Amino acid sequence: MTLRVLLFSGAILLVIWLIARFIRTARYPLHDKVVLITGGSRGLGLVLARHVCARGGNVAILARDPDELVRAKSDLVPGGGKVLAVECDLLDAGQIQLAVRKIIDRFARIDVLINNAGIIEVGPIEHMTPGDFERAMRLHFWAPFELISQIVPEMRIWGGGRIVNISSIGGKVAVPHMAPYSASKFALTGLSDALRAELARDNIYVTTVTPGMMRTGSHVNARFRGKHDSEFAWFAASAGAPLLSINADRAARKILAACRRGQPSLTLTFAARLQIVANALFPNLTGYAMQLVNRFLPESSPSEGNRSRAGSQLRRLTPQWLTRRADRATRKNNEDVTSSVDR
Repeated sequence: MTLRVLLFSGAILLVIWLIARFIRTARYPLHDKVVLITGGSRGLGLVLARHVCARGGNVAILARDPDELVRAKSDLVPGGGKVLAVECDLLDAGQIQLAVRKIIDRFARIDVLINNAGIIEVGPIEHMTPGDFERAMRLHFWAPFELISQIVPEMRIWGGGRIVNISSIGGKVAVPHMAPYSASKFALTGLSDALRAELARDNIYVTTVTPGMMRTGSHVNARFRGKHDSEFAWFAASAGAPLLSINADRAARKILAACRRGQPSLTLTFAARLQIVANALFPNLTGYAMQLVNRFLPESSPSEGNRSRAGSQLRRLTPQWLTRRADRATRKNNEDVTSSVDR
């Protein structure tokens, strides 16, 4: 009898939670909202922009490659909503300020800021330079900081808004062979969580997104050092693995739903959640596990390994069936042109 009561009570609580979740999402429709997405010309940023346009929202996408922006805008315009493509190097604070002003002049406001742009540098620490760390910090930490600093005062005037910071599992659990990426994503996670607490009183809700591997097609534009072909092989295989990665469209839907609810945190993929929980409960064991993982990754190479090369320039050592899903996303999400910045 007691078990039946507990099960019934649990079912009632689950229904109440689902209803409350639905109401919070429905109260913030994206129709007519102005959404700024960095790195919006390809990959996850482009997929997010498609979903916003499909819901009748207005999108401003930032990227530094003008050709990618043209292709992205042509992709988005038929989907509905208004699209503004702004050429902007996010490593330059002055260009960020001009871009924000241009968007506000066009749409009169910015309701949602999605800090999505990123760079992935893969390889042994021996081949990483201070410049790699500096560039990652400027793009993953200082660029979002500058955008938030410019937009939050405006959001306060408009009565609130939403900020989504796309971090990574690498910003919760350090990943071997991705030191600059992990270090800078840890910084973004800390910034995002700190701002979330402080900005809520201004009706500005900050969501920290922690994705695992996503099938966005960005593996061809990641940068590799060391034994280039071998590094690309393990990374591309992980990016396309069904049990380790998530489809970009599904990820985008979840991210936008969390944004609309004002959800504090979102972790994507079961594998990423498992890693975070394991690191929190068993940090020493997780540390030993990462040491073991590193033993199976490629070793450093001679001086040629210091050169940074894009995945699209490297030989394919991985069987095609392992990367088929990720390669399909490459063609779909405007990732064909090599670039070192926008995801």
